Amino acid sequence: MSASVLYMSMSLDGYIADPNDFLGGDDGHRLHNWFAPGGEFVQLSGPAGELVDEVNATGSVGVGRRTAELMDHWGGDVHDGVPIFVASHRPPGPAARWGYPLVTYVTDGITSAMEQAKAAAGDRNVGVIGAYTAQRALEAGVLDELQIHQIPVLLGRGRRLFDELPAQIELEIVRVIDTPEATHIRYRVHH
Repeated sequence: MSASVLYMSMSLDGYIADPNDFLGGDDGHRLHNWFAPGGEFVQLSGPAGELVDEVNATGSVGVGRRTAELMDHWGGDVHDGVPIFVASHRPPGPAARWGYPLVTYVTDGITSAMEQAKAAAGDRNVGVIGAYTAQRALEAGVLDELQIHQIPVLLGRGRRLFDELPAQIELEIVRVIDTPEATHIRYRVHH
């Protein structure tokens, strides 16, 4: 059975982007240097390579509109052509409507978006992207796991991953992998 998994790189002080939405800090890459040094994707081996392979093996992606639009819907192709489900309160814009056949906007809530993403993923996991989407999925009880790539940096400002949570949420540590660039912690969400 597939699980919905948030994959996110985060600074030690909880930030995932700087105030201008540069993912990874003012240089645009600090939080992602563990898998894309200087913004360039490289072939990784060892534990970091296995983590990247895990992310790329997802069967579908669940994302919020803001992140999808910031990333221009990944040109309609993320993780080797898997379907992208965008949770949104509004219908898609023209590019997503006509230019990206793998992008589906779901306007009837996060639960429906995650159900559709899981159905499309089959027995593979659903990769969840975006802070707002993660927060709403946690609130609705449809986020199963968190894979946090904890980067040893304090950004001091920006967009936090967990700014708005409805209540305390209990997590279980499933796996910890230490690499020189990050500590990768996998949590299971207790519903």
